[in-house]
Amino acid sequence: MVMFLFLVVALAVVVAAVTLGVVGGGERGPLPEAAPERLHDPLPADRPVDRADVEGLRFPVAPRGYRMADVDDALGRLGAELAERDARIADLESALAGAQAAAVRPRPDKPEQGEQR
Repeated sequence: MVMFLFLVVALAVVVAAVTLGVVGGGERGPLPEAAPERLHDPLPADRPVDRADVEGLRFPVAPRGYRMADVDDALGRLGAELAERDARIADLESALAGAQAAAVRPRPDKPEQGEQR
């Protein structure tokens, strides 16, 4: 019984010493704060984002999920690129429609087949 009490007291002393060493800092002061993990933007700045870039995008985990600022930044960048692509597609489609309309319309300076001047 005495040995059991000795082990319990020794365990309590060791736990207290470790706790004080971590919290109190010991010789070097308290432990430094861990730097928050931030997203190192893997989205390329020199070219448009492609599917592989989006599939490879991983957000660092925070205590309550993901960091809202990191997700907002990535979604803002993707939204801007999608809007730019949509505008470019609309411009190209209107240019194509104009080119097709011009190709279908007969030119007044050339007679159509079977027609004589």
